[in-house]
Amino acid sequence: MFGSGNKIKLDPDLIERVKAIAEVAGYASHEEFIVHIIEKELANFEEGASDDDITEKLRGLGYIS
Repeated sequence: MFGSGNKIKLDPDLIERVKAIAEVAGYASHEEFIVHIIEKELANFEEGASDDDITEKLRGLGYIS
């Protein structure tokens, strides 16, 4: 799923947590779970009506100040 030369490096402890939750939640793999989470979060940001809405959401999450 993460093939084609696209690589994301994550902390090994985080990967272990993801694997455990993905298994309990019934996902086929931890990669499938990660993709689902990313798609869900992207949808939250894409619902914004403008760049200002996205900026405010990121500010609210503490990603920007």
